[in-house]
Amino acid sequence: MQQESLQANAELLVDVADGIMTITINRPAAKNAINENVAQAIANAMDELDSNPAIRVAILTGAEGTFCSGMDLKAFVAGEKPVIEGRGFAGICEVPPKKPIIAAIEGFALAGGCEIAGACDIAIAANNARFGIPETKRGLVAAGGGLMRLPRQIPRRIAMEMALTGDLYPAERVYELGFINRLTEPGQSLAVAREMAATIAANGPLAVAESKRIINESQDWSSDEMFAKQAAITDPIFVSADALEGARAFAEKRAPVWQGK
Repeated sequence: MQQESLQANAELLVDVADGIMTITINRPAAKNAINENVAQAIANAMDELDSNPAIRVAILTGAEGTFCSGMDLKAFVAGEKPVIEGRGFAGICEVPPKKPIIAAIEGFALAGGCEIAGACDIAIAANNARFGIPETKRGLVAAGGGLMRLPRQIPRRIAMEMALTGDLYPAERVYELGFINRLTEPGQSLAVAREMAATIAANGPLAVAESKRIINESQDWSSDEMFAKQAAITDPIFVSADALEGARAFAEKRAPVWQGK
């Protein structure tokens, strides 16, 4: 197994092994709240993920049993804004990476932490995790994408309830609503996320990235234009070296060797 540490930052740990980037928010004393330093480090990791062909998929998690409690309010009062130009809150919420990213959630995913989970493509959570966007309880607004993404990811009336009450919700409830892909026993979310990431990393990288792109972009396509827009993205895939390799590998009953082109 090849493993590489990409970043020396005590508050954000980043390593890559077998094509999987694991990003760990490492501020347990602050419940992994996001300050400007962490936001910039996450943005840097997203740039590396998108630009490095050796990395196929990422996992975002939090240290010591908490995913993320949102924006660091103490830093906010001191004048910090953990919003990165070109990426948004926490370096991910406005413009997530082009490649897949999985949230591995333990403990609390609150406020900006819940919005970070919503910006990820897949979410794996421990069955004792809790979720919510309680910004209104502090006179704030969930401006990291929660008010826009949640109504697309769960029923609109439930998203409205979450935003207006600021209440917290157990993992079982948000799993029922479709916000979480899988529930695990406490302490196992990262292991399950790694299993799923390995499955994704074994697939054709061009096909994976463009499948994600179509799912995201097609939400705004009309029925009259959707197949033409899809064809503009998928036609190059069908004539790629990877497509030919995938077919050959199937016929030869072997694992494909992807080139990413």
